[in-house]
Amino acid sequence: MSSHEQNSFLRQRRAVLAGLAGALVLPRMAAAFDVPDEPRLAKHDYAAVRRRFRTKLLQKGPAPDKYEPLTAPADAEKIFYRSGYGGELELAAWVSRYKRERTARPAVLFLHGGNAMGVGHWQLMKPYMDAGYVVMMPSLRGENGQRGNFSGFYDEVDDVLAATERLAHLPGIDPGRLFIAGHSIGGTLTMLTAMSTQKFRAAAPISGNPNAFRFFSRYPQDIRFDDSNAHEFEVRSALCYAHSFKCPVRVVHGTEESHFNDRADLLARRARAAGVHIETDTVAGNHTSALPAEIEQSIRFFHGVAA
Repeated sequence: MSSHEQNSFLRQRRAVLAGLAGALVLPRMAAAFDVPDEPRLAKHDYAAVRRRFRTKLLQKGPAPDKYEPLTAPADAEKIFYRSGYGGELELAAWVSRYKRERTARPAVLFLHGGNAMGVGHWQLMKPYMDAGYVVMMPSLRGENGQRGNFSGFYDEVDDVLAATERLAHLPGIDPGRLFIAGHSIGGTLTMLTAMSTQKFRAAAPISGNPNAFRFFSRYPQDIRFDDSNAHEFEVRSALCYAHSFKCPVRVVHGTEESHFNDRADLLARRARAAGVHIETDTVAGNHTSALPAEIEQSIRFFHGVAA
């Protein structure tokens, strides 16, 4: 990257971070839909619901965030995976460089924050690699100039599931030791994915929001689906399907961002009532500053589950 490109990239990241900071302090925009105090607990398993339900998008188009080219960082390789109906979407992912060993290696699928993937997200992955994990970070439909329609926490889960299959079949990877983690929007998708498949040993959603009603009341500009249908919100809310987690889960967020993890205690109570191993915790800091310590805690959690 030339010095001019690097300066341009840094300016863009500062603008994105400034916009995020502004979103945290501005009053929440009024929602045109009802926001229940306590979303209902659905009767059916989330994976079964996903097999039947198709989201109705009233607006089709790319993910809303500005983006940078998907050029792989120096310590990663760019690969592709297929998603969407009939595999019509070819999406990029980054995988940490690793050597095949006699013993297959564990892997972490990490879901980035925001609605675009960047080098800044990847730079946070070093602790996983240092701990012996192969890391794969997938981009999702409509992100970074790729094909597909942004749906906001629903069709994107199909992409994560497809990326999981790609990771499980990489050479030298142990499909029995796959873990999933994610931050912010990636944290929300981590919860929904951990309810959709049994392929993960454990899940560590960081600063995700289990309540789509609350999330979209704060960010109504991201609604692309039919918001007159409450079920559209429910299928995007881990809180409504807390009984559906299919692996141990550790839910964590910063002490200065309680609104990013609305009703985490209720999520845990509902999950435990169904026999799910779920932990909740907070780490000192905000949406950004708490992240390194939260990643370290996710590594300890994964080690403990896999022991």
